[in-house]
Amino acid sequence: MASALEVWGDPIEHSLSPRLHAAAYQLLGWDWTYGRRRVDERSFAGELAGLEGDFRGLSLTMPLKGVAFAAAHTRDTRAEATGAVNTLVRDAAGWRGFNTDVGGIVAAFADAGIDRIDRARIVGAGATATSAVVALAELGADRIEVVARRPEAAAPLVALGAKLGVSVDASSIDQPDSAPMDVTIGTLPGGVVLAEPIAERLAEDGGGLMDVVYGHWPTSLSVAWTRVGLPVQDGTGMLLHQAVRQIRAFSTGDVIEPLPDEAAVVDVMRRALMGD
Repeated sequence: MASALEVWGDPIEHSLSPRLHAAAYQLLGWDWTYGRRRVDERSFAGELAGLEGDFRGLSLTMPLKGVAFAAAHTRDTRAEATGAVNTLVRDAAGWRGFNTDVGGIVAAFADAGIDRIDRARIVGAGATATSAVVALAELGADRIEVVARRPEAAAPLVALGAKLGVSVDASSIDQPDSAPMDVTIGTLPGGVVLAEPIAERLAEDGGGLMDVVYGHWPTSLSVAWTRVGLPVQDGTGMLLHQAVRQIRAFSTGDVIEPLPDEAAVVDVMRRALMGD
């Protein structure tokens, strides 16, 4: 049975999600289509209400994860923890909400051989930072520093850490803690440029970098990390693995149950991501 799916956000032109999903659906032999639509917070409710019955689900990116959370009648545990939904799946009662960003971060670290993190830094205090806190907690972190231009913006992350049993401290981005980190997760929006001295200071003791940006590369953070010779990941690994979990949810309503021949699906999606 044919099904329609889309990714929504604003901006949306840069999204690689259609390429990833199309490759997976073709391999799986599913008669599904996956498009993109520019939707902002003000137009979200109307667009959602206007979807026809063949719409199976949606992927949501900035700035829609909060309004998608509010639109879901049920949510998975990661969505509840973060207050962010990046995946909506239609059912008889409306829309079920999932957060697959957390699992995407965890799996991207696993690709880099990292399955345990004790101390970490997050650069930025927006919606993706919330998913980063939960992912780091799942990886065993007991101390997280959030650095932001306005440290007070990190108050919800500090509160979330307390719920998860993780110490989360907020610092000014130009005065970070001097303690060495295992990893740093950059969550700043694409196109944000940090002053070179600030980026270099963060790199000095930042451990390996995962910068979730993939459409604006290199970033000021990645340049600083490369300069000091520390490992760098861009956001494509997170993008890949969160998309795999979205497809699981679209297929069965379960983000845990693997797809048929999932290793082959991941491989074809990775090659599509790289343009092969």
